[in-house]
Amino acid sequence: METIESLGYLKGLLDGLDLDDNKKETKAIKAIVDVLTNLTEDVEDITEGMGILADQIDAVDEDLAEVEDYLMDDDCDCDDCCDDECQEFEVECPNCGTEITVDEDTVLEGSMACPNCGEMLEFEVENDEDEDEDEE
Repeated sequence: METIESLGYLKGLLDGLDLDDNKKETKAIKAIVDVLTNLTEDVEDITEGMGILADQIDAVDEDLAEVEDYLMDDDCDCDDCCDDECQEFEVECPNCGTEITVDEDTVLEGSMACPNCGEMLEFEVENDEDEDEDEE
């Protein structure tokens, strides 16, 4: 039996007792029933609010999954992102040992935070043209 149904049953029992409204005991019992009514309404409001929040959390979770899929997509379509061939590099975090795949743009930026532990990873880029000039 739901709480609201139990409260209705209790009110029916009290009405069936045909209590004298002038007695202190009757006033106390009616006050208790009023408090129970208020509590039941509050619980229903909270339950409804939790349902709404659960729906919103599910929607955010679905959106986040789509963002994660987009960001973690291993297939780079070079026609959309760049003119040259996409290059990816495997980097191991010296702090936590996590292997991270980074693209050329990230390497050219020079650093990034490890997504696992937050350690700043520094990248040094050697230019092949500079090496060719040094050899001459």
